[in-house]
Amino acid sequence: MVPVLPNSPAALVPAIYSDGTKRAKWSTLKDALGRRLCTWRVETVLPHVRGRLLDIGCGTNRLVRSYPGEGLGADVFQWGDVDIVAEDTAALPLDDESFDTVAIIAALNHIPNRGAVLTEANRVLRPGGRICITMIPPRLSTVWHLLRRPWDADQSEREMKPGEVYGLTPDEVDRLLSAAGFGAVYSKRFMLGINRLTVACKP
Repeated sequence: MVPVLPNSPAALVPAIYSDGTKRAKWSTLKDALGRRLCTWRVETVLPHVRGRLLDIGCGTNRLVRSYPGEGLGADVFQWGDVDIVAEDTAALPLDDESFDTVAIIAALNHIPNRGAVLTEANRVLRPGGRICITMIPPRLSTVWHLLRRPWDADQSEREMKPGEVYGLTPDEVDRLLSAAGFGAVYSKRFMLGINRLTVACKP
């Protein structure tokens, strides 16, 4: 089991690798607009977080660092402040039913095996726990990524991988959640109506 790390400055938070080696840090959110949109997503999700938090596809780990409780951020890349760097976020080194909230913020479309990752999220959630997902629709996402390519580390440094897509429709997100065993879906639009927050519960 990976121990819970307290919310602490980036320099004090070790990244955990399967092979125990250190790797180069990745840069992201290079422009003011990108940082503002990240803040907007974090501020939208935080009121829905309860108890112990796991952020999958955490990027720079802003959600966990902004949360006053205990939390861990997991990703397949080291963006500079990731707590757990895993080969596959569908197979995390975490105990069953050990978290109260799982978040996947602006990342589900970047996860090729997204169904398996949602099943993993269900595994680590306690009964009654919740998952929070933000997502924009495919057409808007495609245009948005093209416009922002020079500033977007996902494209300029890491690049899109096979199985990644530009956004997901609300129906696609809901079907994926249902297939992974989640129920009681709540959703709302934010960011001037172009983004969608979905909150679902583990029975």
